[in-house]
Order: sequence, then C-alpha cells, then structure tokens
Amino acid sequence: MRILLDECVNARLRHELPGHEVQTVSHAGWAGIKNGQLLRLVADSGRFDVLLTLDKSMPHQQQLMSLPFAVVIMRTISNDIVALRPLLPELLQRLPEFLPGHAYVLNAPE
Repeated sequence: MRILLDECVNARLRHELPGHEVQTVSHAGWAGIKNGQLLRLVADSGRFDVLLTLDKSMPHQQQLMSLPFAVVIMRTISNDIVALRPLLPELLQRLPEFLPGHAYVLNAPE
C-alpha cells in the first residue's frame, strides 16, 4: 500500500508501517500546502492509496468522494509516536478495506 503522511503526523511513523511504501508530505515536496490544494496534488500525482492525517475537520471541509485515495483520520491525544503506536494494529489490519473517496476514523484506545 502506498501511504502519505500528512504534515501533522509524526514523520517517524513511516518506520512503523512495514511492508508499505510510506512517504511524508514534506518529502513529496508539498510542505506548507493547505488541505484543498494538497488533496488535488495527491490525486493528480496518482502516487498514493491512503492519506494519513490527524486533521479531524478534513472530511467536513473537503470533498473526498472523487478522490482516488482514502483519507484516514487518526484521533489521538498528540502526534507523538508513543501516542500513535496504539492505533497501528487497527490501521494495519484495516488498510486493505480502505476505499478511495472515503474517510475513515481510527480512535486511540482508552
């Protein structure tokens, strides 16, 4: 699976997703770009299957249905790698079910 980490996601997460091609927004050359334009760039690039973000408002502010990739929102207390790790088992298990043009929410265990 080809995964793009939004700027708000700790870049160290790319090392926590074995077997997947993971890149950060910064590494892709899209640092500082606002959500709407970023989604268009990602769509036009055709390089990613999933965008991982912590931005809870993205599905409400953007039209996602026409996107050729899925958006996964990780809800956690921070973007610290320690806070993100508890979401990884569910993320890795569910990756194959994520469909383009849809948003999915993963909630950190309590």
